Amino acid sequence: MRNILLQLFLSCPVILLHAQDSIPLYPGHIPNSRPVKNNEVSEITADDHILIISKVTRPTLTIFLPSKQKANGSAVVICPGGGYTIVAAGHEGYDVARRFNEAGVAAIVLKYRIPDDSTMVNREIGPLQDAQRAILVVRDRAKEWNLDPDRVGILGFSAGGHLASTEGTHFEKPLISNPAGVNLRPDFMILVYPVISFEDSITHLGSRDQLIGKDPSAESIWEYSNEHQVTARTAPTFLVHAKDDDVVSMQNSLVFYQALQKNGVPAEIYLYEKGGHGFGMNNPTSNIKWMDLVLEWMSRNGWLNRR
Repeated sequence: MRNILLQLFLSCPVILLHAQDSIPLYPGHIPNSRPVKNNEVSEITADDHILIISKVTRPTLTIFLPSKQKANGSAVVICPGGGYTIVAAGHEGYDVARRFNEAGVAAIVLKYRIPDDSTMVNREIGPLQDAQRAILVVRDRAKEWNLDPDRVGILGFSAGGHLASTEGTHFEKPLISNPAGVNLRPDFMILVYPVISFEDSITHLGSRDQLIGKDPSAESIWEYSNEHQVTARTAPTFLVHAKDDDVVSMQNSLVFYQALQKNGVPAEIYLYEKGGHGFGMNNPTSNIKWMDLVLEWMSRNGWLNRR
């Protein structure tokens, strides 16, 4: 039954996912990649029936565009979580994209490369290259997709939150070809139970090990502890976390929020009393829908106004 569900899920993206298109992130050579066979695996988990993708070496963008009647011109790049080991593309990707479409926001789900020395020349920069490239592609194709290039945000869950916050704090250090000088800074960030810090005291060790190795230098730990990388140019941010998260400590969101405040960056944070980790859009312990709070925040900041 699981195989049948997976085949239906993957073979009928327009019906089930409301996806408009899926495109390669890079039109030709993938930078920082070794010539390896594509061993990507997609499966639906047996326990909670969510789509996960592993062994990603060919990054893609899956484009969800709202109807013309609802479209307001804003867009968000979504980085699903997965500990830099898998991409939880269903409940932290496609489901979220469809909810944004209902609010008139275009959503672009990034299937980013999994860090691996056997598939990458430098594993620690691969996902960030993909996130930077995703922002570039969205802005480059803004006219085609009826978007405002000055209203492009990024959202990330868990390790995808680390990736999103890395893109949001390292945009002045381009790791991709950008001859036209396209702005790589997201206009806003939404971080849901994110890994932020690689400091020993609060990091999610699995994500850190997977990205920068099990014996990282102090310099790498500092570089990818994104609370240390916040400046006044960091984008306005909305954070969501559960206080009882025993996988990624709530302290990750708190230190980032504090860094944003210290640098005068507008920021809001919503903390659930319970919910643990990995609940996606719907925390079953609460009647509060964080997506509703995010959309209210976006509305207050003018990102839901029609162009």
